[in-house]
Amino acid sequence: MGAGVSSDLDAQKGTTNFQLKTGLNDVPESCISSIFMYLDPPEICKLARLNKAFRGASLADFVWETKLPSNYRYLVEKVLGRNPDSLCKKETFARLCSPNRFDGGSKEVWLDKNSGKLCLSVSAKAMKITGIDDRRYWNHIPTEES
Repeated sequence: MGAGVSSDLDAQKGTTNFQLKTGLNDVPESCISSIFMYLDPPEICKLARLNKAFRGASLADFVWETKLPSNYRYLVEKVLGRNPDSLCKKETFARLCSPNRFDGGSKEVWLDKNSGKLCLSVSAKAMKITGIDDRRYWNHIPTEES
């Protein structure tokens, strides 16, 4: 209906008819960001490579804050030794996804890139077994096989 009206107007003006093509760049970043909130982080990063609008939407802090654990501020202070407000949320997510050692290197924490869930690895030397902290039951015996 609208196309017929616009072509009639163009014919009356004596101009040539052309079509306006819309693309992904025409979608507002706020709409794209709202959709990104429901996607997994790897999907967001893949879509950010499509065009500038998607890249800009992928940088929104409110998108990445939904991917971070609720205690991310504590983790940034404790593990990264930084002020949580000094990093954007995407950078915070990226840094927490790589393994970060703490407590003298005896523990390691990272976020799963797909789910954003917290993973923790504790070395055998850092473990204390409650109730059986007797050398007869718990000895660290280093071997070349371990």
